[in-house]
Amino acid sequence: MKIVNLDSYALNPGDLDWSPLKELGDCTFYDRTPVNDDNEILKRIGDAEIVLTNKTPLDEHVISTAPNLKYIGVTATGYNVIDTEAATKANIPVTNIPTYGTDAVAQFTFALLLEITSHVGLHNQLVHDGRWSSNPDFTFWAKPLMELQGKTLGLIGFGSIAKKVAEIGHAFSMNIIFYNHRPKTDLPNYVKQVSLEELYQQSDIISLHVPQTPETTEMINQEAISQMKDGVILINTARGGLISEKDVADALNDGKIAAAGVDVVQKEPIPTDSPLLSAKNCYITPHIAWAPRETRNRLLGIVVDNLQAFLNGEKLNVVN
Repeated sequence: MKIVNLDSYALNPGDLDWSPLKELGDCTFYDRTPVNDDNEILKRIGDAEIVLTNKTPLDEHVISTAPNLKYIGVTATGYNVIDTEAATKANIPVTNIPTYGTDAVAQFTFALLLEITSHVGLHNQLVHDGRWSSNPDFTFWAKPLMELQGKTLGLIGFGSIAKKVAEIGHAFSMNIIFYNHRPKTDLPNYVKQVSLEELYQQSDIISLHVPQTPETTEMINQEAISQMKDGVILINTARGGLISEKDVADALNDGKIAAAGVDVVQKEPIPTDSPLLSAKNCYITPHIAWAPRETRNRLLGIVVDNLQAFLNGEKLNVVN
């Protein structure tokens, strides 16, 4: 069985062990594959039966042209890079990795929030620059600091990551509310489901935890922002397309949004002309919430489990 991984570097830049995957077949690894070149994608797939991909797209042309393709494994949760309809027509299962990063992404959500509210990185740098040594007082702070206790944290979406974020928020003695497109039951007593409009109006901090769909694309836009509290904090560790980057940048620059922390943007890597790069109080990280070694190792284990199930004639995490 021939296995081709089209973009293996992001998952494993060298600190993980590929041997469990290699035990399942003859593996070829490409660090990266040009995403807009079907001919090169097909050349690299060759006569392989198994294709693994993260961001390299497999469209109808590629799926229908690859001669031996029998299985597509997406090494991520989102699988919008795959034409699943074409794969279904070709009787090719597509699998994803649904829940590997819950703890890591929840942790990173608070890493962004705590940087915004406590400015650890800024003050560390100022101390190393000599600001404290030359200060006449025993302390100083260069930006206002915020206590999370008593603040209202509004979660848009309430899947596994949002639930973990809610647990952490509760530990900080925050008030937790959430919006979900369908009612949730068996809720912890410290969370409350509200309408989206109520969430916008009540939240001091808003954190996004929904997939990007036609309904959620740019849901955080000028109209939504106008319903929010003045000085709201916005966190996005979900999908970059959930926000209108221009509208968020405008709201940051005029102070309607006090600060934003984003680990994802509409186009990745971020373009040099992105309005977020020049916006006030915008904290941007390069899509790394999922990237702790432990998290990536867990992901790789599920990649292997998904493929082993397929080879055994079983279905595991099949999305089509």
